[in-house]
Amino acid sequence: MDSDPPEIPVLPIPFEHGLPRFLQSITKGPATIVAIGSSTTAGEGNIPPYPGRLVSFLRDQYPTVGIIMINKGVSGQEAPAELQRFDTDVIANNPDLVIWQVGTNAIWQPADQHPPTFDQTTEAIRDGLAKLRDKTRADVILMDLQYLPAVLTPGKKNKALAMVEAISELARDTGVVNVFRRFEFMKSLYQIEQVSFDRMVDPGDDANRLHQSDWATGRVAWALKLAIVGGVDKARSSAAAMASSQSAPAAAPKSVPKSL
Repeated sequence: MDSDPPEIPVLPIPFEHGLPRFLQSITKGPATIVAIGSSTTAGEGNIPPYPGRLVSFLRDQYPTVGIIMINKGVSGQEAPAELQRFDTDVIANNPDLVIWQVGTNAIWQPADQHPPTFDQTTEAIRDGLAKLRDKTRADVILMDLQYLPAVLTPGKKNKALAMVEAISELARDTGVVNVFRRFEFMKSLYQIEQVSFDRMVDPGDDANRLHQSDWATGRVAWALKLAIVGGVDKARSSAAAMASSQSAPAAAPKSVPKSL
């Protein structure tokens, strides 16, 4: 018998960990999000990038709280160059939530653009996560690659899959960092919802077919919002469970029978 049909519309894979710092910030306000990355974050052409859409969705979700989005995307950059900007562009802004979109350019950029190697990229991600842990109290989300033709060619697909797995492992090693699994989400749009690449690719990017369309950017931003809300709810449930366990009365000691 066939398994149950996949859920449509496709939903993002939930975060493994809660977002306790972001929960605290939206409780007290204001909350500061720093988005760092490459063209997905900075924007490409006339398509508004995801950070502005995401903060609009989050403000609708939490209307009584001020939420500040600081967009520090630079097109074409990859983890080693982004790490060099952490002190000024991320840490100095005292973020409650950091979203680091990473990994694509190391896979896609041609050799004449001198992209960092796979190992240089993953080492920079590891160092960046350690720096965020040591110098901020922020919750951290890694956003992995887009599922689009530019990274799915025969020469790039295996490297793309390896980068997606490496990002997942680097997050897992920290025990607290979440991954927004964009690659898997967009793959599900393509395979389950039957959305064509023509709809998901920016029509102005015929040459490379790397950048997301306005429609795809909107879906990705909405999916990230759902994942963040789920992470907030998970943190809230954990905090409530901890408070309940701390306030529960101690069990009465068992009576000891008198010796005969």
